[in-house]
Amino acid sequence: MGSRLGFALAVSVASLGGLVAGSTPAAASVSPPVVMCEFTPTPDNPAARPVSPPLPVAPTLGTMDVTFHFNYGPVTIRLNRAGAAPCAVQNMASLVLQRFYDNSECWRLTDSARLGVLQCGDIYEVEKGGPGYKFPDEVNGTETYGRGTVAMGNQGPGTNGSEFFIVHSFANIPANYSVLGQVVRGMDALDRMVAAGITPSERGPRDGLPAQPVTITGATF
Repeated sequence: MGSRLGFALAVSVASLGGLVAGSTPAAASVSPPVVMCEFTPTPDNPAARPVSPPLPVAPTLGTMDVTFHFNYGPVTIRLNRAGAAPCAVQNMASLVLQRFYDNSECWRLTDSARLGVLQCGDIYEVEKGGPGYKFPDEVNGTETYGRGTVAMGNQGPGTNGSEFFIVHSFANIPANYSVLGQVVRGMDALDRMVAAGITPSERGPRDGLPAQPVTITGATF
């Protein structure tokens, strides 16, 4: 599955390069609309499920819709390749194609005055069970995290992997998390998850496991 993604993206990049090369002399000096990405293996934190890193070049044009099929209903996210985090979008697309998120549980739900998010993408438990590699943050300091925002979760600078969060209310947090895109359908499913309750944890009474399990049964384009 990873090779299929790599082939498709390689063709896309080659096509973009051809378009530029076939343009006028002035346009020929313009670089193709792609960025280089760095996906670094983490042997001390091996992949929770067998996946390959994405191709290390990401398009910076257009959007793509991914639907996460939760046990509460589908949630469709519009991933923005033209935003500040094209490598993060490339990564999520790769993991979806390789079915990394299928039949996984979302281990954290918060609904406090500071933070209202659902956190998913960790295979074992909260912040444990990634894809076996990491990649840098893509932030410019202007990021905000309003309702419906989808962003990468991390355990510190440059530790992005498979973890992501969806904001169901708001998140008053520093601009340290790469923004992937926005929910375009299915926020009512998030609202039902929150209404079902949260199991208190050492992080607080409104920060812990969802009171009723939240699972991703599959993800599709």
